[in-house]
Amino acid sequence: MVYLLQADNLQFDQARIADAQIVKGNVIFRHEEALMYCDSAYFYEETNSLDAFGHVRFEQGDTLQGFGDKLYYDGNTKLARLRRHVKLIHGRMNENPTILTTDSLNYDRAKGVAYYFTGGEVKDTLNTLTSVRGNYRPETKNAIFSKKVKLVNDKFVLTSDTLLYNTETKIADIVSPTDIVYEKETDIRSSRGWYNTENELSMLLDQSVIHHADGRTMTGDTIYYDKAIGFGEILGHMTMVDSTREATLKGQYGQAWEEESHGFATDSALLIDWSDTAHIAYIHADTLFTEELHFTDSARMDSTYQRIRAHYGVRVYRDDMQMTCDSLAYLGSDSTMHLYAKPVCWSQNHQMSADSMVVYMKNSVVEHAIGYGNALCVMQDSTEFNQMSGKEATAYFQDGEVKIIDMSGNAMTIFYPKDDEKGEYVGMNTTESSFIRMYVEHQEIHHMRFTSETTGVLYPMDQIPSGANRLALFFWAEEKRPTDPEDVFRRTNE
Repeated sequence: MVYLLQADNLQFDQARIADAQIVKGNVIFRHEEALMYCDSAYFYEETNSLDAFGHVRFEQGDTLQGFGDKLYYDGNTKLARLRRHVKLIHGRMNENPTILTTDSLNYDRAKGVAYYFTGGEVKDTLNTLTSVRGNYRPETKNAIFSKKVKLVNDKFVLTSDTLLYNTETKIADIVSPTDIVYEKETDIRSSRGWYNTENELSMLLDQSVIHHADGRTMTGDTIYYDKAIGFGEILGHMTMVDSTREATLKGQYGQAWEEESHGFATDSALLIDWSDTAHIAYIHADTLFTEELHFTDSARMDSTYQRIRAHYGVRVYRDDMQMTCDSLAYLGSDSTMHLYAKPVCWSQNHQMSADSMVVYMKNSVVEHAIGYGNALCVMQDSTEFNQMSGKEATAYFQDGEVKIIDMSGNAMTIFYPKDDEKGEYVGMNTTESSFIRMYVEHQEIHHMRFTSETTGVLYPMDQIPSGANRLALFFWAEEKRPTDPEDVFRRTNE
């Protein structure tokens, strides 16, 4: 039952309100453990309810207080309806309580939930949340906000249509499209997950997106993100885009460190370099690393450049060159690509291999490539293979085509000169020299130059000795050559 504990004045007005006791002055009611204070009230004893007016205060225990201009309370349903200039305070005032303000608030004591529906604000020690509708459960400190939700923090602003939030843990549960904006720094977009507004840890699901003002973006099925230290761990369909360097890193798992612009990808890892749209590069390996390095040169000038490392099973596709090797490193400082352990490069009908190789680029275009140790260059010409081998080979490119090949150090060649008029093979020429230069036009040998110490033999086509048509290092690995961007994922037999 609702009890009237105190009032300065009590009267009845049968003509105006027949069923009510009219009480005025320092009025106090009690229902179970709840106390209600006001200036005046209509008390309906038979229906166990009351209407309170003026300086209304509602208290439940020592941690929940409600204030307003009006209170309508039903003791049977335990529903308290506060109206006009409403404020609900949960927690002791000296302990930074949660404060809810609105113009209309219903508090269902039976269910332990307070809710508003015409706009309100919830403020705790860290955040201020506003929405059109919302409810708050004092016992669990859980709140649900809907329609035009906005969470304001000293560091960021969160907007959403629906948001779950706990005023004790300061964790926001993301259940609808949500935008978290760190002004001029980071924009987080997610439809499902959670965000700890206190320590800036989060778990973001369903291809959430984290975009930085410097042009870097990460997305994935699941992102564990620590904004405070700038670290992200991505699981499932990971994509990291750097629009400044015009590169995209993909994989099924990866990590990113924002401060050093360092990241790696594994499990179907793929790096796409689209800095030159005419020659987009696709690099696949078991694991790919990207990082930003800083150094000071001899003139004491600070510089920054990108380094890319690829480990195990490297396959590269560009429309002007394709590559395979065991590991690879790209250095942005001098635009060089270093290939290690059985590297092979193809360009049109040319194949080049060595113990290690360096590919030099300018404005994303291949200028020349050098092979060190057991160098081999093979050019397929109709049914035959022109071949060069030595200690070191250098291939020079122009407009995506091989134009000159230099071979030095015990240089050996097998090539098939042709009749200029008929275009038929004259024979097979074998040469040995310390240095050989081959000139190429339209993917065919135009002419060659040798040092004076060169020795050689020209065999007619029908008199070539058995086995003499292959250099010791010869191999042709066309079946391992990446043929398109998707083919970089193909596994080949070693």
